[in-house]
Amino acid sequence: MNSINKIKSLPQWVFRAFYLSLYDLITVNFAYFIVLWLHYNLRYTTIPLKYLQAYLSFVPIYSLFTLSVFYFLKLYKSIWKYVSLSEMNRILLATIVTAIFHGIGITVLCTRMPISYYLMGPLFQFMFTVSVRFAYRFINLVRRRKQRNENAKYNSLIIGAGSAGQIIIKELENSSVAQSVPKCVIDDDPNKWDRMLKNIPIIGGREKIIEAVQKFDITQIIFTIPSASAKDKREILNICKETDCKLLTLPGVYQLLNEEVFLQHLKPVAVEDLLGREPIKADLGQIKKQIQGKVVLITGGGGSIGSELCRQIATYDPKQLIVFDIYENNAYSIEQELKRNYPNLNLKVLIGSVRDQKRVDDIFSSYRPDIVYHAAAHKHVPLMEG
Repeated sequence: MNSINKIKSLPQWVFRAFYLSLYDLITVNFAYFIVLWLHYNLRYTTIPLKYLQAYLSFVPIYSLFTLSVFYFLKLYKSIWKYVSLSEMNRILLATIVTAIFHGIGITVLCTRMPISYYLMGPLFQFMFTVSVRFAYRFINLVRRRKQRNENAKYNSLIIGAGSAGQIIIKELENSSVAQSVPKCVIDDDPNKWDRMLKNIPIIGGREKIIEAVQKFDITQIIFTIPSASAKDKREILNICKETDCKLLTLPGVYQLLNEEVFLQHLKPVAVEDLLGREPIKADLGQIKKQIQGKVVLITGGGGSIGSELCRQIATYDPKQLIVFDIYENNAYSIEQELKRNYPNLNLKVLIGSVRDQKRVDDIFSSYRPDIVYHAAAHKHVPLMEG
């Protein structure tokens, strides 16, 4: 009774690994048998007896060796729901090792087999081993996409068939919480037109935006060209403004450079995105010289402008970066991001208002900042004046 309870208490993955090992046990041997069957015109009775006897005699030895190799390469510990190239490489390595052992072992211990047996056996084994594992992921992927499509709130048009666009599409397709389904892609590069980006059609340039919105019933447009000039970005977003779609964009090119393109980095299009100008070419070396080794205070550090200042300044090795903001949610968000991306940064996050003179005086007397970036401000000025 205790033994039965112990078995029942085992993790579910252990049972899956057991069933998978049984499948491997059958298929790795069947792979070589099917080669003999094919070699002799799909007729079992025409297979020479010496080959059948050699095959059957070697089955126990090969089974034990193969399962040992698979276990050593941790093929039974992977989460096959997320199987990737790493597992594929390990399966390939396992196939090569076991094929060499099978070829030498059956020849030395039993008899020399037909050439096709040595060449095609490993190929069939690899196909059988890979197929069941990737089929599990494929079925889960199809099921998840179907569920996501049924629950989707937005049909999305992606602007930009570059690296950022590809990452956003991948996240939209794989995320369990995303409310958008990518329907089509717009890109101004004619070489990409009428092609596919992760199975999503690239239908043309910016002149196709209005047509695409109508054709694909688009309700959300995502601008994913963080390296675009202010002029191009302004022109494209102004076209998008002619639709009733929700507009989202990436804040800047730094995410692409740092490989930090995620759905949570998307933000609504702001007025400055539509009115923008060409970027000022700053002397980054001079800026770094001014900031490096200094105590830098940023007021309104959790806001849209302040948080971007934090990201940029963190790269210039300040002695200490002080983030001062009135809203704890904004401050917490930029604090977590900076800690994650700059673990060696001397960071201090403070809560308070720049209108509180005593609080500001205390901060200056305690931390004595060398440089202050004053980004604390109301965004909606007419409203706040009223």
